[in-house]
Amino acid sequence: MSNLYANEPTGPLESRWEKHLFNLSLIAPQNRKKHKIIVVGTGLAGASLCATLGEAGYQVSSFCFQDSPRRAHSIAAQGGINATKNYQNDGDSVWRLFYDTIKGGDFRARESNVYRLAELSGNIIDQAVAQGVPFAREYSGYLANRSFGGTQVSRTFYARGQTGQQLLLGAYQAHSRQLENDNVSHQSRAEMLELIMVDDKARGVIVRDLISGEISAHTADCVILCTGGYSNAFYLSTNAKGCNTSATWRAYKQGAYFANPSFTQIHPTCVPPTGENQSKLTLMSESLRNDGRIWAPKNIEDCTKNPADIKEEDRDYFLERMYPAFANLVPRDVASRAVKHICDQGHGVGSKIHGQRLGVYLDFSAIIEKLGLEAVAEKYGNLFDMYSSITGEDPYQTPMKIYPAPHYTMGGLWVDYNLMTTIEGLFAGGEANFSDHGANRLGASALMQGLADGYFILPKTVANYLANSSLADVDDTHPQVVQSLKTVKDRIHQLMNAPAPKHSPEYFHQKLGKVLWEACGMSREADRLNQAIGEIAELESQFWQNIKVTGVDQDLNQTLERAGRVADFIELGKLMCQDALMREESCGAHARVEYLSESGEAKRDDDDFSFVGAWEYKPEQPMLRKEQLNYEFIEPTVRNYK
Repeated sequence: MSNLYANEPTGPLESRWEKHLFNLSLIAPQNRKKHKIIVVGTGLAGASLCATLGEAGYQVSSFCFQDSPRRAHSIAAQGGINATKNYQNDGDSVWRLFYDTIKGGDFRARESNVYRLAELSGNIIDQAVAQGVPFAREYSGYLANRSFGGTQVSRTFYARGQTGQQLLLGAYQAHSRQLENDNVSHQSRAEMLELIMVDDKARGVIVRDLISGEISAHTADCVILCTGGYSNAFYLSTNAKGCNTSATWRAYKQGAYFANPSFTQIHPTCVPPTGENQSKLTLMSESLRNDGRIWAPKNIEDCTKNPADIKEEDRDYFLERMYPAFANLVPRDVASRAVKHICDQGHGVGSKIHGQRLGVYLDFSAIIEKLGLEAVAEKYGNLFDMYSSITGEDPYQTPMKIYPAPHYTMGGLWVDYNLMTTIEGLFAGGEANFSDHGANRLGASALMQGLADGYFILPKTVANYLANSSLADVDDTHPQVVQSLKTVKDRIHQLMNAPAPKHSPEYFHQKLGKVLWEACGMSREADRLNQAIGEIAELESQFWQNIKVTGVDQDLNQTLERAGRVADFIELGKLMCQDALMREESCGAHARVEYLSESGEAKRDDDDFSFVGAWEYKPEQPMLRKEQLNYEFIEPTVRNYK
């Protein structure tokens, strides 16, 4: 188990990024057009990166599997984006955002990266405002802020409940400008199926046109993956159905280490499932916890009553009771475990799923009485409308029902301080990498990380790599390109021609999701994880024997798309369980039941597990590598939100 080194700069934390920027090599403007760069994924991280690299003068090719970059899943981020402007004059600072993020991640993130993120957060807001992003404003004209989980200051900037959408439109406009200027070329409905490696460096990608089925090779001097996370491994998640792990998994199997795959976030405020065959869950923004109060009936016999008929003294505002200092704004992992605990005790509400009521109430009656219905509608109207259209209930009159669901993945490709993976020339940005959130992401930090990576970090570190690399010419006739094309075609042939085709991709995905949710979801336990690893191995064997893909490969074929993605999810699911089994502690969202306190709080083991677990692909068994986490500026303590 050799150790990994992150290439962090040294010296005072406050000056590390500035010092590092000065030491990075530059490429003169007249030489940038000589370099070709591929960006896969055009959400917030990818679109902002394409715009910035194109503006700088590089030749950029971007790809996304959606029908437009506007349809990237970044659009679904609702509540806001964190930044340290301190407009509320409530004591916020770069250092406080840095500390809150490290603490929120339960001291399992790299200090230098997190401080850089906090330092750049204000620049992101300036950039977005300059693009015309319509952030909410106060009467004075200042940008408005609200509170989010895990903090005691108001630093979250927002555009009603559409913050991700508005930020993505800003990045998309900048991306589109570079398309118009011929600095960026773009192909939608194109899915990356392989990473091209030449001389142990990333030199291109193989993509499949999802409309025609055509497979093509694209070469460049380096490749950047901004392809999002892998919560859809659980089958039921808040992610769009198309979200997948295939791009990062191809990179992993080519030699990029996969870090902390078991660090998956369960979001506490989601619309509960209403049936056992449901295929999608819906996020309700964490911003709703800013004003809503979470409660459950004290008496089990009240769980089937109309909430309006349950007296105030018979309501348990359990987060306010358990965590008085932060109340309903505790971090997501803490809130999710508390909700699960209440429901496991029989105090859940709503529909029964597998014999258990999975839901608690999120109640806005107090804030509506205080501010008035019109003021609440102005802040949350689109979220309330969405909830009403899904459930048929009016949240202005009846409390919302919520329950935790898979949402975000803190794990991802391991990257160093420059956001380069263990493959030279392969970078990862946004949720595709692991770098900033440790074992739990605080709310409103995903948009911050994606835009920091795309606008301010990767453009500088990619230029440094190109300036210091000697790269031979590679075209479509290169033997490694030809071999990569063959590998993709052989895999598609295998998917299309199983020995005993019987079941659809959905069949296998549902089975995988059930195993992962029970073994590697909100709670994990050694015996169940070992059992799950065996079950997933058996499921993988059944998949390649019995997967049924109808239609042809040289055409639009969504069954073929899903089959390839499910195959990757199955392999990743096994690695998630192996990682969770290896980490014999509880930290953040990783809750091993053997290492929880009597009150359900995580018990970290800093002596043995203060490291990033990065897995190297080996055909027989993945190999664990470690990056030791050294805390020079913050002393790890027991997280206390009480």
